[in-house]
Amino acid sequence: MPVLDQPGILWTALIYLALVIAIGVWSLRRTRDARDFFIAGQSIGLLVAGMATMSAAFSGFVFIGGPGLVQRMGVAALFICVPVSFTSGLLAWVVGKRLRLLAEVRPIYTIPDALQARYGSRSVAGLGACAVLVGTVAYLGAQLLALGIVIEAVFGTRELFGAASLPIAVGVGLLVIVFYAVAGGMVAGVYTDLFQGLLMVFAAAAVFFYALRSGGGISGIARTLAESPEYGPSFLDPLGNVPILTAVGFFFLFGVGTLGQPHMLHKFFMLDRLSTLKWMPAVIGLGQTMCVLIWIGIGLAVPALIAGGGMAPLASPDDASPRFLLESTPELLAGLVFAGILAAIMSTADSFLNIGAAALVRDLPAALGRRRPNQLVAGRIAVVGVALAAAIFALAYGDLIALVGTFAFGTFAAALTPAVAIGWNWKRVTPGAAGASIVVGLVTNLSLELWARQTWWPGLPKPPLPPGALPGVVAVAASLSVLMIWSWLATPSRLEPDVERILEL
Repeated sequence: MPVLDQPGILWTALIYLALVIAIGVWSLRRTRDARDFFIAGQSIGLLVAGMATMSAAFSGFVFIGGPGLVQRMGVAALFICVPVSFTSGLLAWVVGKRLRLLAEVRPIYTIPDALQARYGSRSVAGLGACAVLVGTVAYLGAQLLALGIVIEAVFGTRELFGAASLPIAVGVGLLVIVFYAVAGGMVAGVYTDLFQGLLMVFAAAAVFFYALRSGGGISGIARTLAESPEYGPSFLDPLGNVPILTAVGFFFLFGVGTLGQPHMLHKFFMLDRLSTLKWMPAVIGLGQTMCVLIWIGIGLAVPALIAGGGMAPLASPDDASPRFLLESTPELLAGLVFAGILAAIMSTADSFLNIGAAALVRDLPAALGRRRPNQLVAGRIAVVGVALAAAIFALAYGDLIALVGTFAFGTFAAALTPAVAIGWNWKRVTPGAAGASIVVGLVTNLSLELWARQTWWPGLPKPPLPPGALPGVVAVAASLSVLMIWSWLATPSRLEPDVERILEL
């Protein structure tokens, strides 16, 4: 990736990073207490909230990991994108309204806070905090991997450091992210989300145009791939390169599982007023739809270029986006997109560090009945620990960014979706049912993932799952089943009056 001979890209990225860091410094002056640090003072409006929610889900996972997954799986990887058509409405109407109403009557900063309020159980809140912490480390690991790959591309570290390049790039990115998150907390995150979200919406359309043009249009790309011995017609078949359970699993996990993603649900606590919810699905959905164009455009154009001899084969599938931007787009556009991706990763990482730190310094001590420390100071210290754990996980996982992200998404979905989405819409769900659901979802997903990836026992067979079944989907099904069956069999518990009124709305 010979980027150092394109100084325009380097300077654009450096200037953009300087602006983002300036936002972090500005946010430091506005972050005065835990309420500012964890929920941005509950003062953000429609555009900021919509862009922040979109950016929390769409960052390194989509811009770097998505095209990489297409290189490995073909068009079937796009089943992850299809739920974008309805997930924004699902978020706002199924759980967003009730979470925002709850934040009006109680001091709610986190999803474990919401679980405590709904079920009146410190145990449920503590289990929710454990799930948030595990998923945060995994999801943040995906962001750090993406950030490392972008830094390699922009600053040419792979040519300088060889095999040590990625760990070094991840380490540099880690230092920047930790400063950013420690300084401004969620205030820094949401305003950077607005900045980079607007840029990426317009840049995605431009990149999509160049992607189609480089491959000769949709028909030219399809013809090149279909005639290529390396890819062939199966690459363009939605079910050609993967088992049907994988494709359907992607759709289910990234559709229904959205309701258990704390980094997205968290944004509803920050809204300045409830009426904003009416327009949030339109803002989130439009932004996500535009950003998905990068996934689709680069995902299809790069294999077509490789098949037609216009691009050398990739060293790693995750190199698809950086290589295309460097070789097939104007220098200014490439610089802006690289800078936007860097900012997207940083703001998303800030969101994860924020909720991970909150789980450590607020939610777990409260669940254990211990006095909470100075939350602003302790939150900043916890950020460093969570970031280090995520960096170690990212380098140890050793797979595509999108697959790391899928594991993290599945962890949140399996552990939290039933307890949050169903629990805030059905009075009959009991604390016991919610706690059992969180445990079953978290343990099932972790067990199946570790079992499938273990290498220390060569003779151990793979998990007894149907071909193509995703661990996250199996875990969501198990978690959901436990919650439903337990709730039907158990005697409904008594709800607090304010919670009961919210559930009746």
